[in-house]
Amino acid sequence: MKSPQSLARLLTVLILLTLSAVCAAQTYNVTDLGVLPGGNSSVAFGLNASGSVAGNSTLPNNGYGHAFLYSNGTLIDLGDLGGGWSDAFQVNASGQVTGYAPVAGGNTRAYLYTNHRMKVLPTLGGASNDAYAINDHGDVTGASFTSNGEVHPFLYRKGKMLDLGTLGAHAPGLWNVGSGVNNFGAVAGMSWRADGAIQAFLWKNGKMKDLGDFGGGYSRAWAINDKDQVAGEAYTAAFGVDAFLWTNGKLKNLGSLAGKGSRGLAINSAGVVVGESTSTSGDTHAFIYRGGKMRDLNQLIPANSGWELESAGGINDAGQISGYGLHNGQQRGFLLTPR
Repeated sequence: MKSPQSLARLLTVLILLTLSAVCAAQTYNVTDLGVLPGGNSSVAFGLNASGSVAGNSTLPNNGYGHAFLYSNGTLIDLGDLGGGWSDAFQVNASGQVTGYAPVAGGNTRAYLYTNHRMKVLPTLGGASNDAYAINDHGDVTGASFTSNGEVHPFLYRKGKMLDLGTLGAHAPGLWNVGSGVNNFGAVAGMSWRADGAIQAFLWKNGKMKDLGDFGGGYSRAWAINDKDQVAGEAYTAAFGVDAFLWTNGKLKNLGSLAGKGSRGLAINSAGVVVGESTSTSGDTHAFIYRGGKMRDLNQLIPANSGWELESAGGINDAGQISGYGLHNGQQRGFLLTPR
């Protein structure tokens, strides 16, 4: 017969094992978003709070394809601006989508898809612009040519274009871009400094802040949440590239799945970051960074699912994740839903 002390130790072990199982990493079910009629591949990027996803699908005899909105199990073809193809990158709570597409004359233009049609957005004076992110108020950010040939980040708000400027460099062709915008109008992106370094920035209240890098002279911000936490990528002194989380004024290196490079592409209000990283196999795999640890999302989906998740470009506060990968060898957009 076991002593009371032995029974107590056994009970403690059982409790710890139970807690370990309960606290194990979140796992997910995978939804294949499919393709538009006649298409053979798709990719997915951002998603909103209700799980609607923005992306792109090929079409018959059109490898570039059309932007789509995945909503309630259905792919909606958003059409184009007359140039034959379109891309979509983000959708807000109202189902508005933003991206870019060529017009009939050939120049690429940013658009806002609202009320079932694509609305062409104005430029900063140049011939073309691109859009990459939208907030729940319909504010859009991206990059636009100016009248003198420079490329500046912009914020489109209430029908007006605002030039966000640069971190100091002013020369035609240098790419300065807004990649994320939160619900308070703060923008995160990438800009050239006067010394030639390319740096992630946070634009807020009319001022652009340099977020720095890990010693390699390059960084790019991809996404921002309502707490002004920013996700992106930055070079190290050895010129490797690692995902970062900028929070409380500090740039945190999130590492990578195999020590060979990563980028943070999306962030939710809890500061959970998703993106892509070189895996131990040498392939690019989607990751989630939460609780101080980066996990390969391929390890968190059902075994033998036929999926290889390559990149995660969106995460909402419900923990759903959007991205793209290979499903039985075919490129597909996906939506992960916590199990």
